[in-house]
Amino acid sequence: MLVIVAPGQGAQVPGFLSPWLELPGVAGQFAAWSEVVGLDLARYGTTADADEIRDTAVAQPLLVGAGMVSASAILGPLVSPSPGLPAEASLVDAVAGHSVGEFTAAAIAGVLSPKDALTLVAERGRGMADAAARTETGMTAVLGGDREQVLEAIAAAGLTPANDNGSGQIVAAGTVEQLAAFAQNPPERARLRPLSVAGAFHTEHMAPAVERARQAAAVLSPSDPSVRILSNADGAVVESGSEYLDRLISQISSPVRWDACTETLAELGVTALIELTPAGTLTGLAKRALRGVELLAVKTPEDIDRAAALIKEHAGTSAAGTDQEG
Repeated sequence: MLVIVAPGQGAQVPGFLSPWLELPGVAGQFAAWSEVVGLDLARYGTTADADEIRDTAVAQPLLVGAGMVSASAILGPLVSPSPGLPAEASLVDAVAGHSVGEFTAAAIAGVLSPKDALTLVAERGRGMADAAARTETGMTAVLGGDREQVLEAIAAAGLTPANDNGSGQIVAAGTVEQLAAFAQNPPERARLRPLSVAGAFHTEHMAPAVERARQAAAVLSPSDPSVRILSNADGAVVESGSEYLDRLISQISSPVRWDACTETLAELGVTALIELTPAGTLTGLAKRALRGVELLAVKTPEDIDRAAALIKEHAGTSAAGTDQEG
């Protein structure tokens, strides 16, 4: 069984898009998408510095555009909702995205057209950037420690476990004052790593962005997914396009349960996982949580052939009911 996953905000690094723009037709595609979102996505993905692409309003459409390009390079051109996946992708068994990566997953599964996914995520990014500007907030990764003790310490500091990524990684989010106090009294045996993000995403601080995105989504017509698609809310496989769109909106101010998504993949019997560009974060988590599963981080077009081989080898199979780990 093969799953394709898309990373979330924070995975971007300066220049990561450059090799992809060398593929035939990609530069033109990004020029068209730049018109859709009102940003020069090609420039941000090639020559912009780390501070520029840290901007939430920039990072989110950039990540979704890059994810869709790498998905198209592997699977064939993404199409508008109904009929959904192109023929080359018909054997992909599941898709999932981390936070903003859920919009990439929606495009792959045919829930939203690429244009609609970008239009909505651009509004999401602007709304979240505006919400983050109202109060100085941030996020800190908590690595290691006892899970229950970590969650108790986060709650005691008035913070939210905004990302529960599994594999001993929980991201705490809240005001800078709360995060500073948390750093002074961290959980036992845990390491803290402040994240380079612009706000406390997936917390109550993002509530103003929810209504803004909901209004933008009201004019869209989602289709039911043509492949299993997992939700960050609880790891569930969502069969309704309208329900998935509703979950995309509510997820803006709700914690990401990537640990639950990972548990679902294990239950489904995943045997291979491909992470779209800018890859590395989710395959890193999967190394610890999905042992025995073959992993590929698609970072440049040089990884396309390996991705095709994994699809051929694993799509349509399942480790469920066998002794294979994962």
